Amino acid sequence: MRQDARVNGIRGFWRALPTEGRWLLSTVAIQTLGRGLTLPFTIIYLHEVRGFDLALSGTLMGLIAVVGLIVTGPGGSLIDRYGARTILIIGLASMIAGCTLLAFATNPGVAAVGLVLIGVNFGVSWPGFNALIASVVSGDLRQQYFGINFALVNLGIGIGGVIGGFYVNVEAPETFTVIFLVDAASCLIPVALLLGPLRHVRTQSVAPAGETGEASGYLQIIRRPAVIWVSLLTFVAMFVGYGQMEGGFPAFARQVAEVPTSTIGFAFAANTLVIVLFQFSVLKWISGKRRTRVMWIMALVWAASWLLLGATGLVPDTIAASIGVIAFMSVFAFGETLLQPTVPAVYNDLASDHNRGRYNAVNAAAFQGGAIAGPIAAGLLLDHGLHAVFIGVMVVCCLGIGVMALALERRITPSVNGVVETQPAVD
Repeated sequence: MRQDARVNGIRGFWRALPTEGRWLLSTVAIQTLGRGLTLPFTIIYLHEVRGFDLALSGTLMGLIAVVGLIVTGPGGSLIDRYGARTILIIGLASMIAGCTLLAFATNPGVAAVGLVLIGVNFGVSWPGFNALIASVVSGDLRQQYFGINFALVNLGIGIGGVIGGFYVNVEAPETFTVIFLVDAASCLIPVALLLGPLRHVRTQSVAPAGETGEASGYLQIIRRPAVIWVSLLTFVAMFVGYGQMEGGFPAFARQVAEVPTSTIGFAFAANTLVIVLFQFSVLKWISGKRRTRVMWIMALVWAASWLLLGATGLVPDTIAASIGVIAFMSVFAFGETLLQPTVPAVYNDLASDHNRGRYNAVNAAAFQGGAIAGPIAAGLLLDHGLHAVFIGVMVVCCLGIGVMALALERRITPSVNGVVETQPAVD
């Protein structure tokens, strides 16, 4: 049954959720707090605490994304065959083992194994949880759920990052051991949900008799024009978005805008604050509107944010530059509130129950591919002093997202595009 009730306020949204949806959403911020404790400090731990050289530490960090990308495809197929619950429990067990190993890793080999195990979880968690969400909620409520979930993930990671920043000390290695063990322990919360209140939720189903073509494997899925366009859009959005958050943005802010590291920290805090404060208001505004038009607006917002960051290079090492860097992340965050509810909703409205895992795996692969390519391109451009070219590439890619959104609009139905079709009046 399609859940299209328009809800007013957070209470209305909460009342409209089925019980399983409430269980899933109620613990998101707590689950991700553990990840926030370790995410900003892992490379510092490897380099400054365990003594691995910086190049090796960066290579080890890259294992998470590479392994996640490799695992995503098989993970999506396994989700459709055995159900999201089973695969998520395996992924979370891998995460627990990986974080525990990393907590005590005193040599690169042990650290590599731990990071590979963490990458396995990353590869299955995105398609798994998205498939689980889509099996519990549908219609306009699903779009709202993806948005609220994104805000809570950011809240958990943001709070975890702040706590970790005050707690960890490179002169006290045991503080890093503690945060990795807490990250491992936080994974027990979703495991308990999957084995308890959500144990009856099924995501896998048998394909309708005689159904072939676009309903079957990955080859048929990625041949669909709508999937091609939304996947290209996702890849480019991640290339100019999250692919730059750990590479291009900090490097530009330090090398070109010449702001202190504390300013970069405040910028990330501002990013989280904007998402948490504005996500629900944005969801109410975009409800019932064409998702592709929302993506088009997001593309313009992101283009403006990159121009704003580029302008900080004209006034380096000034208060204006610091304000501009923080403003960049704030404007960028507003664009995120437009992107995150819409793209996953399009993928899941294109999918059917028997191939939902594979559709979400395609989404995850496009996301991870862009996130991997982004830092590489940023490094090449910024290392050669092509600062203006770097900003120009980001802006052009943002405008390209808008073009791809319009192309996608012509290839999906109004229902998939988030427009609730009203029933004709009966005399």
